[in-house]
Amino acid sequence: MSGVGERAGAAQSDTGARDAGATHARAPLPLVGVRVVEFCQVAAGPFCGMLLADFGAEVLKVEPREGDALRHWPPISNGFSENFASINRAKRSIVLDLKDAADRDLARSLVLESDVLVENNRPGAMQRLGLGWDWFGERKPSLVYCSISAFGQSGPRASEGGFDLTVQAAAGVMSVTGDPDGAPAKCGVPVSDFAAGLYAAYSIAALLARVRAGGPGGSIDVPMFATTLAIGALQTSEYFGTGRDPRRLGSAHPRNAPYQAFRASDGFFAIAAGNDRLWRAVVEVVAMPELLDDERFASTTLRASNQDALRELLEARFAAAAATDWLARFAAAGVPGAPINSYSQALADPQAQHLELVQPMTLPGGVRTRTVGCPVRLDGGAVPVDARPPALGEHGESLRGARASGGGGVAAANTD
Repeated sequence: MSGVGERAGAAQSDTGARDAGATHARAPLPLVGVRVVEFCQVAAGPFCGMLLADFGAEVLKVEPREGDALRHWPPISNGFSENFASINRAKRSIVLDLKDAADRDLARSLVLESDVLVENNRPGAMQRLGLGWDWFGERKPSLVYCSISAFGQSGPRASEGGFDLTVQAAAGVMSVTGDPDGAPAKCGVPVSDFAAGLYAAYSIAALLARVRAGGPGGSIDVPMFATTLAIGALQTSEYFGTGRDPRRLGSAHPRNAPYQAFRASDGFFAIAAGNDRLWRAVVEVVAMPELLDDERFASTTLRASNQDALRELLEARFAAAAATDWLARFAAAGVPGAPINSYSQALADPQAQHLELVQPMTLPGGVRTRTVGCPVRLDGGAVPVDARPPALGEHGESLRGARASGGGGVAAANTD
C-alpha cells in the first residue's frame, strides 16, 4: 500500500522444507506491501504486530534504549529471550528516545511513510509525546492507528494500567477458572493479552480493507477488559439468561455432561459427550445400561445438573483401566476424547507435525531454536516463518542512514 515491493517471503533461509503439497507458485501473502510501525512492549501489542508480519506486513518495532521489557524474560539463550522471540519474529528494530525532538521527528516520518501504527501504552502517553491520532489523523487520513490498553482510551478507568492477570480478574475469567472450592485461578495461558492482540489485528485488517476500497483510515481502540469480556460470550449469556453468575467448575461444563476430565487407573483423560447420541455411546462403552434409565441423566440439562453424581459413577468404572485404554474405546465409539497433554506432548502430536506448527528459528547471535509458526494455513499450505526476531536496535543505523541519504522508507524484514 505504501509502494513497497513484495516482502522477501520467498526467502526460506530459516524454515527448512515447505509444505510438500505446495508445489505450485504461492500467491503473495495478503498484507504484502503494508507497512506497520509498532510502539509496543510485552505481549498484546507485539503479538498483534507479529500476526500482521506473518501475513506479509513489514513491521518496524520502535523500542526504548532498554528495549521491550520482554527481552529480559527467561528462558535466555546466548543473551536472547526466547519469550521475546516467540512473538516478535519477522520485525525490524530501531531504538528511539521519543522524548528527544530529533528521535520524535524520525518516528513521525516513519509513521507517515507507513500504513499502520500499533501502540499499547497507557491512554494519553502517545498524545503527550506528540504521536497521537490527533496529530497523525490530520496529516495522513489513510493511516490506521490502533491503540491497545487495559481499559480503553476513554471512560472512568481509562487511566489505569493493567496486565493479563489483573484484566482476567476484572473481566470475570478468574471467577470461572479453577476448582469449585479452590482459590481464584487465572487461565494458564495469557488469554487477555492474546485476545486483545487478535482483536487488534482483525480490526486493523478490516480498516485496511476500507482504505484499499478508497475509504479513510481511522483510530482503533482495543480495551483488553472489553475483549476479555467478549470472548466470555457463553458466560455473559448465562448471566443475562438466568440472572446468576457462572461459577468455577474445574474442567466440567455448566451445560453438558459427561464433558470434563475423568480419573482412570493411571491418571486423567478428557471426554466430551455434548449430546444425547454421544451420551448413549458413553453408556455403551462403559457397559452401564442402567444409566439410560436413571432419571437424573435423562437429558443434557439433567446430566449437567447432576454431573457430580455422574462423575462418581463413571470414575468408579474408569478405575478399572488406563487412560489410553479408555480413550481408544471412546475413539472407536466416536466420542471425542483426549489425553491431558503437556506442551511437549502437544507439540509432538502427529497433527501438529502435519500442520507444520513447529518451525526452526535462528536467534540473533546464531542460536538455533524452534517456535510455533502461524497456525493458519493459506492456499493449502503453512504460512512460512521466514524471518527471525531482531536484536535490539539492529536496524536503526540502516534506517537512519537511508533517511540521511534521501532514501527514506522502511526496509524489508531481516531474513537471516
